[in-house]
Amino acid sequence: MKDPTRATEYIELEDRLGAHIYHPLDVVIERGEGVWVWDVDGNKYLDCLAAYSAVNQGHCHPRIVDTLRAQSGRLTLTSRAFRNDRLGLFYRRLTELTGYDKVLPMNTGAEAVETAIKIARKWAYTVKGIADGEAEILVFEHNFHGRTTTLVGFSSEAQYRDGFGPFAPGFRLLPYGDADAVREAMGPNVAAVLVEPIQGEAGVVIPPDGYLRELRRLTTEHGALLLADEIQSGLGRTGKMFACQHEDVRPDLLILGKALSGGVYPVSAVLGDDELMDVLHPGDHGSTYGGNPTAAAVAVTALEVLVDEGLVERSATLGAVALERLRALDSAHVKEVRGRGLWIAIELHPEAGGARRFCEALEHRGILCKETHHDVLRIAPPLVITGAQLDWALGEIEAVLTTASVAVAV
Repeated sequence: MKDPTRATEYIELEDRLGAHIYHPLDVVIERGEGVWVWDVDGNKYLDCLAAYSAVNQGHCHPRIVDTLRAQSGRLTLTSRAFRNDRLGLFYRRLTELTGYDKVLPMNTGAEAVETAIKIARKWAYTVKGIADGEAEILVFEHNFHGRTTTLVGFSSEAQYRDGFGPFAPGFRLLPYGDADAVREAMGPNVAAVLVEPIQGEAGVVIPPDGYLRELRRLTTEHGALLLADEIQSGLGRTGKMFACQHEDVRPDLLILGKALSGGVYPVSAVLGDDELMDVLHPGDHGSTYGGNPTAAAVAVTALEVLVDEGLVERSATLGAVALERLRALDSAHVKEVRGRGLWIAIELHPEAGGARRFCEALEHRGILCKETHHDVLRIAPPLVITGAQLDWALGEIEAVLTTASVAVAV
């Protein structure tokens, strides 16, 4: 049983002074290292959310933190009004890793998606020749690309939209995983298709085999762009550096964020080849913090950690172990287990009473995870997790899911 004294104080302060836009578990974390976090009362937990894949490299990775300390002691921000000595090195490392010609750096994932939309539209008008204001972007049901008014405007989730209109036009919502729907929607005014290779917030939803390849074929055939939002799925989470690589697909624009900094600093980016990126000119787009030297230095080290420590390969190997074990689980609560790499969803039957109570039960067993869409339990630990740590975590998850009546200690 926890001593709630310190936690209660922090929770009360946060709830009283902060806007209520989240419903977190009532655990107050004060320290993290690798896969572990500790709360203010000294309790230790294995993090199975990894900050929505932002800390693929683990909490407070010493190499990344050392880079942050060193760079922030030299130069933090110049704005893009001047050049800095870190940005070009970041561009070089990221283009070498991905094979694209150019990088456009931003701060958050939502900013990066908005940036990709702007590039696609500018290209549509200046290169493809679509009439001004007529460009259309095909998007998909249950998508999650961010929280700006543009992005929630084409969400299929009513709560994301309710009270925030009017919304930007130019988007058509199609069923996810249905290539025939995309084929029928293609026309001369379609500038781009914007897709998550795996839908994370929807509950780690994996499209049918060949779906991404067909989107690539259709966009190429119709002279449209393929934009891949790999903010959560990229940088090792699925057992490939990028989830599109599971089908050998190369999108026209690759959108990255989250683990691009190892969870140490906000960094995002859009990558593309010259013919797309060169449609933008000075004054067309920008960001005071985008491409700042701290972000650039941190991102280079974060990428090096992924490669040097073999975290992509570890995700593939340990993810296969976890999927096999969880799929063999005999639990009346479980409807389906799906995933790629160390990105796994356990979908529960409606009769199970929702995933949150299972998250709360796991919290009291030293595992932190978060429900999505009421009935889905996500398992996504930092990729630095060891086989022994994963084995222990899976044992705790199995114990909770095979308990007929999940009782949460208080």
